[in-house]
Amino acid sequence: MILAAGKGTRVKPLTNHIPKPMIPIIDKPVVEFLIELLVKHGIKEVMLNISHLGWKIQEFLGDGYRYGIHIGYSFEGHYDASGNLITEPIGSAGGMKRIQQKYGFFDETFIVLCGDAIVDLDITKALNFHRSHNAIATIITKEVPAEMVSNYGIVVTDIEGRVKSFQEKPSPHEALSRVANTGIYIFEPNILKYVPTDTFYDIGSQLFPALVEAGAPLYAFNMDFQWLDIGRNSDYLKILEMALKEEITGFEIHGKRLSEKLWIGAGTRISPEAKLVPPVWIGPAAVVEKNAEIIGPALIGANAVISEGTVVKNSYIMDYVKLLPGITFEKMLISPEYFVKLSGENGTISGSFYDVFVKDVRSQ
Repeated sequence: MILAAGKGTRVKPLTNHIPKPMIPIIDKPVVEFLIELLVKHGIKEVMLNISHLGWKIQEFLGDGYRYGIHIGYSFEGHYDASGNLITEPIGSAGGMKRIQQKYGFFDETFIVLCGDAIVDLDITKALNFHRSHNAIATIITKEVPAEMVSNYGIVVTDIEGRVKSFQEKPSPHEALSRVANTGIYIFEPNILKYVPTDTFYDIGSQLFPALVEAGAPLYAFNMDFQWLDIGRNSDYLKILEMALKEEITGFEIHGKRLSEKLWIGAGTRISPEAKLVPPVWIGPAAVVEKNAEIIGPALIGANAVISEGTVVKNSYIMDYVKLLPGITFEKMLISPEYFVKLSGENGTISGSFYDVFVKDVRSQ
């Protein structure tokens, strides 16, 4: 199961028009990384719970045919009296319960992943740990630096890995461990007897404490693997930088490689008088005019226009954006509707900003 029903509130405005699992890493959405990981480890059936703009995930993945697996979707919401579709997430555990009640999907050991992270987890190794400990549930954890524990849910275990307690984003001096919950779980089907029916219920904050209280065999398996969590806007920009530097395990950048860490798409037009300093990815049909500078890591989206004399440094320009002449953009992401800075600051493009610095190519 891939958890994909959240609203992505912490990464707005990125999620104003797309669900969080569809956030692109260059030109590949996060959810596709997860599907490919599951396929790699022999998984044949996947269910996603969807809500906020969830149909966009379904439109992209379809029934799983091109991946060689079967994909189903459990929509969390309802139609109101006027026939309007209302999204209504019911929590990660509540979503599992609804899937089981409606489809009887969880008939054997299953894995649950959050739809907003890129991982290169050895699922087979994790499954072997789970089975060898006769666990009803196993939390996949990862050790994080002491100064970062306040960003995560922290798991406290005994020497054998059995979970004793949890701490939600503790300060470094209060943290009882540096082992973070990665949002990846392995469950047995009878886990669902601990989840109430027809109510919002969360895995991390409600189900796991209930298991500890009941004395159920809940374990944590600490693993060393690449785990890129899009928790904040600044995280997303850093992951884009890693992608351009080819630091994401197994990720191959699509495009025509002109030189080391310089890629372009079909129909891209670059002035001979433009300056490009890799790593740089320029999307299909984009235009880079004379005396423009693109200093990587930088991404220029499809049909974007970088005007004469404009400088783009460590920035990400999305599809259909025209940057007007003579302006320097540094450490930020710009779409036709909003901007996000590496510092985490973000906002909607105001009239003045839009008119002076940016145009939407689609409106011209």
